[in-house]
Amino acid sequence: MSKEIVYTNQYVDVSRERLIEIVAQQMSEKRFAHVLRVEEMALELAGIHGGDLEKVSIAALVHDYAKERPDHDFIKVIQEKGFPEELLVYGNPIWHGLVGAEIISKELGMTDAEILNAVRLHTTGAADMTQLDKLIYVADYVESGRDFPVVNQAREIALTDLDEAVAFETKHTLAYLVEKEALIYPKTIETFNQWVVKK
Repeated sequence: MSKEIVYTNQYVDVSRERLIEIVAQQMSEKRFAHVLRVEEMALELAGIHGGDLEKVSIAALVHDYAKERPDHDFIKVIQEKGFPEELLVYGNPIWHGLVGAEIISKELGMTDAEILNAVRLHTTGAADMTQLDKLIYVADYVESGRDFPVVNQAREIALTDLDEAVAFETKHTLAYLVEKEALIYPKTIETFNQWVVKK
């Protein structure tokens, strides 16, 4: 399906083929293969659950654009853009989404708020998520190269109920972070409270 998408230049001023070339130059072959699988999965989910396929393709292709940048690149943007000081302790797992969106905007001239927000939220989720946010968040978790104990269950849920897939992913991600005694970014807890907690 992805090869049939022709970009309209509304959201990015290059073709899909050129965007793929640009993204490939920003990362290792392994990371780039993951990016292409996320696009494939996000488009498959959009075909089932609905979504703007051009925006889905672009957001999926750029979601890890800044992932392999050195820490000092992120720290510079955090300081220049006036992000809260406490963000400095969270490191690449949070920075490459939240701060990566700023790098994408600057380097690719991308201004579409929905695409940039999907990049910002792809690792943390949020209490309020658009369809695009949910598609990228879930596709990143269940793309075909992922291999962890509950991934098949996560994929089955993703194909049938996108909201439930957001809840499943959030619950298991938070449990993983707790098990590892890792620092938890507040927005991840906000996502859990909204999507997982039964009210």
